[in-house]
Amino acid sequence: MGGGGFMGGTPALDELVLSLSRRARPRVCFLGTATGDNANLIVMFMEAFGRLDCEPVHLRLFGAPERPAEEIARADVVYVGGGNTANMLAVWRVHGVDRALREAWERGAVLGGPSAGANCWFAASVTDSFGLQLDPLRDGLGLLVGSFCPHFDGEERRRPVYTELVRDGFPKGCAADDHAALVFEGPELREVVAAREGATAYRVTRAGVEPLEARRLS
Repeated sequence: MGGGGFMGGTPALDELVLSLSRRARPRVCFLGTATGDNANLIVMFMEAFGRLDCEPVHLRLFGAPERPAEEIARADVVYVGGGNTANMLAVWRVHGVDRALREAWERGAVLGGPSAGANCWFAASVTDSFGLQLDPLRDGLGLLVGSFCPHFDGEERRRPVYTELVRDGFPKGCAADDHAALVFEGPELREVVAAREGATAYRVTRAGVEPLEARRLS
């Protein structure tokens, strides 16, 4: 997601995530690492997903985490919150969460989230982890090739910074507006969806920006 879901007031995107699971009532594990396991955000997640047909749980990595790889192994869906992408990736690697997420992806679990929760799956991304000026990040999990930029229409610097980076040799990739999402099956892009009129996703290469057709969620 470029932005949205329960963190951004578009529950249709959260419902889409659940619909992609193979389970009738999936177990959804929330990772709020990017905000330091912010307690208010965890409460928001539990309340939002508690209203949906699923079993919501959350995994804390700050403090004394209890076997995070085992918790991820039990999840049908892993939902990653937004926040600081670089800090999140560093903490994940300390606790082996990066390996656990790859194993979850390989067994067919649904992985997703907004902003940092989308950046992390790609090899590279554009992030405000180091400051509001925005910077390239080249050490994502790499489940998806290329790069990603969230908030493409929601923050005025996102589009010009990302397009300039790609023109200068940063890996080509995808961008998404707030309230839009890209749905991948394995490494392949299956469709673009949007929970708001006019929102979409884009392919970004050295040649320019190509808007992609989005299916509007009801």
